[in-house]
Amino acid sequence: MDSKVLQAGLNELIETLKDGQKGYAEAMTDVEGADLKDLFKKYAAQRSSYITELEDQMFKLDLKPDEESSITSAVHRAFINLKGMITGKDRHAILAECERGEDYAKAAYEKAMKMQDIPATLKTVIDKQAAGIKQAHDEIRNLRDASK
Repeated sequence: MDSKVLQAGLNELIETLKDGQKGYAEAMTDVEGADLKDLFKKYAAQRSSYITELEDQMFKLDLKPDEESSITSAVHRAFINLKGMITGKDRHAILAECERGEDYAKAAYEKAMKMQDIPATLKTVIDKQAAGIKQAHDEIRNLRDASK
């Protein structure tokens, strides 16, 4: 695989993870309910560890993580409306917005898993993270559905 294509794909994943980490960190500080605070803290930490894993893989492959936000992430910030939802303290609305962010993260990982000719170690990391993202999505979705 072309290293520039691989680098761009990995940077897109990292930006998606940063969006999620920031969104969950903001939600954690503003939401009522200890259960959601704990859940959002868990997923903010998960995204942070995923970023570190991907950046480590990039350095091993002599690829550079973007220091600045990419155009792709500037166009779509998955958690952009979360702050407004939290001000209303509406549990269902907050979870719906988090699920929207998780939909975006799932799509980013589905795209990354289709990349061809990537090193086996990197593929293993991406597949493991994709499973974690899907699990987070499903948990958020189930909580949202239960909050109606």
